[in-house]
Amino acid sequence: MGEMYRCPKCGRELRYKGLCWSCKAEQERREVMAWTPEQIQEKLNGLIQHVERLEENSWDGDFLNLLHCHGICSPELARAALKAEIYDPAELYYRAPEDVRDGLIQALLETKDANIAGHLLCCLAMQGDSRVLEVFRELEEHPRPWREKLYVDPSVYAQTGGWTFDKAGNRRQLNFDTCYPLIKGDRSKDKAAQVFRPREERCPHCKGRVVDILTLDGRDARLSFLGLDGIITATCCPNCVAWENPAYSHFTLDGGSEAVFPYSYGAGEEDDSDWGMEEYANNPYVLGTEPVPLFYGAEFDDTCTVGGFPFWIQDAQYYPCPDCGRTMKYLAQVKWGALDFMEGTLYIEICPDCRMVSMHHQQT
Repeated sequence: MGEMYRCPKCGRELRYKGLCWSCKAEQERREVMAWTPEQIQEKLNGLIQHVERLEENSWDGDFLNLLHCHGICSPELARAALKAEIYDPAELYYRAPEDVRDGLIQALLETKDANIAGHLLCCLAMQGDSRVLEVFRELEEHPRPWREKLYVDPSVYAQTGGWTFDKAGNRRQLNFDTCYPLIKGDRSKDKAAQVFRPREERCPHCKGRVVDILTLDGRDARLSFLGLDGIITATCCPNCVAWENPAYSHFTLDGGSEAVFPYSYGAGEEDDSDWGMEEYANNPYVLGTEPVPLFYGAEFDDTCTVGGFPFWIQDAQYYPCPDCGRTMKYLAQVKWGALDFMEGTLYIEICPDCRMVSMHHQQT
């Protein structure tokens, strides 16, 4: 084993000198957040004038930073992208104006290419107004020939934009229109959000400790957008949850929570040693003091967020509530790497009416 070092900012053990990946990402993000209005406009103008950059690299750095750090969804950029027939990334068209929406719909109805149709469905899902709902419903009831080459219906494509609809055409919003980050802070002073709180209960599968992976106090003014006057707790076995898609738990607004066992798809290796539990439980994360752009959590590997849009490692994945059957609503994401626990991300969804949360894992 080579010489070991420590991150000069957070103290994390490393095999190299310098900042760890998380502190480096945080530093770079702060630099972007400090852009002046003039810098922001200059970068946006450069994208509009050279929109072909997005065709060559759909995750252009300036575009990502404008969207994720500054919440900029530019009608002019959307118009330029539409004119150039650039349909990736779909976030280009988030809440785009009606003329852009109509151009996307026309392109969708005229295309015979299933691959292009799939991209256009994602773009329209991001635009997401009532006219898009009408078109998606019509296409679901009377599919075009390209539908045979797609895996899912328009109602599932709509989920990429944070919404869906039922057979009667009723729309259901699947994400919250506010986003807060979890940041490093003083957990003794701010308990609105708590991450990784071990319980005495043991998992019946692997014998490891059951954990309240995330607790949110909806009575805190910052979390009022959740619409629940009480405590939301997501409980699971962290050793098994990566194998169980999804895992569920019931919560009560007085802070109670009960994991739903047994898990169906096997479990992690048996381990009752509680190794690392104290370290994970002593993580520094608290709820941020101010909201951030809705796509803030949709890019950064080190960022845990509540509300807004998640960073889907694979495809957008929303599960039905096991009690009422309706599609659950995205609540939060916990990046396992932020806890040094394992790779990937845990996504937490909620059915407020049934007081049910689901938790599922994605990784590369």
